Amino acid sequence: MPRISILDSDDRFDADDGETILAAAQRAGIAFPYSCQAGNCGSCKCELVEGDTFALEASEFALTDAERDRGLILACRTQVWGDARIRRIDHEALVVHPSRVLACRVQRLEQLSHDIRGVWLDVESGGPFVFSAGQYAQVDFAPGLGKHYSMANAPDDARLEFHVRHMPGGRCSSYVATTLKEGDPVTVSGPHGISYLRDLHVGPVLLAAGGSGLAPIQSILKTMLARNSAAPIRLYFGVRGERDVYNEAILTGWMRDHPNLAVEVVLSEDATTTRRRGYVHEAIAADVHNVEGWHAYVAGPPVMVEAVSSVLQSKGMALRDIHADAFHNQP
Repeated sequence: MPRISILDSDDRFDADDGETILAAAQRAGIAFPYSCQAGNCGSCKCELVEGDTFALEASEFALTDAERDRGLILACRTQVWGDARIRRIDHEALVVHPSRVLACRVQRLEQLSHDIRGVWLDVESGGPFVFSAGQYAQVDFAPGLGKHYSMANAPDDARLEFHVRHMPGGRCSSYVATTLKEGDPVTVSGPHGISYLRDLHVGPVLLAAGGSGLAPIQSILKTMLARNSAAPIRLYFGVRGERDVYNEAILTGWMRDHPNLAVEVVLSEDATTTRRRGYVHEAIAADVHNVEGWHAYVAGPPVMVEAVSSVLQSKGMALRDIHADAFHNQP
């Protein structure tokens, strides 16, 4: 039976032949960062120091050829066939909160845009729910109707907030859009995700959100502003058209109260708008020149996350300073 060791820690655990490193770690109760578990996001990236392993197919965005050449692997896509030694690449920043299963109840529903519904939940039991701004949870609205959604509220808010985009033909999002009502019970499990606010970083921050990816970015931004940091914060919010813009009044109010915050809304498909047109990564490429000392948090569709990350790296930002959980379509 293969034995896996995590360097710079006391973690040692067994794996079955052909089992992935992430699956073995989860079975052993070892804290390990992950998100999609399908080789698409890169959250479980680590360094293979030595060992008999086999790499399954994965997205080039999650793990580039250059990273493979440096010995980096994805724990969710790496099978072990013999003893292995690995090293976490973000060990100091790894935050692990207690996993909770919360019994909640819908306190409020609000149509935020033509296809995004805001859902506010009161926690009735199972708490306290401790998470870091930017993380997400499994939200089950009814039996068999659950998906991952990011918390849009700050961690110290009493009420949970989620932004659910209605995906045509999607069972879960259709239920939220048409059937869910105030007073309904909802189960929330988590937290998950590694694209959370790094508390030790006190420098400038760039935020990029696409569509309902605004939810985790809103959580991060609200948390940062509550700390009254004077460091520059730049938010780019990209959507298709005018009808997709939401929570603008909240963002405008925050910008008025915090001179260090700048918000840029970018529309990609609306030819009649007077706003900035194009894609978020194009706006960032045109505006951002010096990224020294900056951290970035990116949330949205995978193609948007990849494009923004590529632009920031081309400007000289280290990959370790770009934090992202891509939003794969969840019906």
